[in-house]
Amino acid sequence: MKNRTNRLLGLVLLIGSTLVLTACPRETTIGRLSADPARFRDRDVALRGVVVNSFGALGMGAYEIDDETGRIWVLTELGVPPKGSRIRPVGRFINGVTWGGRNFGNALRETDRRR
Repeated sequence: MKNRTNRLLGLVLLIGSTLVLTACPRETTIGRLSADPARFRDRDVALRGVVVNSFGALGMGAYEIDDETGRIWVLTELGVPPKGSRIRPVGRFINGVTWGGRNFGNALRETDRRR
């Protein structure tokens, strides 16, 4: 009976951890997003970085983060964090225009944020 309970508990933990891990967006770097934007287009991603520029009003706006591999603008309706904040924005990657081998206009539409 005890062995059966241990197996059931193990199965429940395995299923639970699988569900939790698949629900989390993949954390990446700005450099990876810029290098292969088609791979991440319209996908949820998580980034880590420091706010270097920001502007907004009435809880909406945009801020730019730097993660030492590059910079990206984050569009937000969650309020703009202050300059110098270390944050982890989560959201959908928006790919801009590619011209001359360079990407212009990449951004992240924020859906969640952690500090």
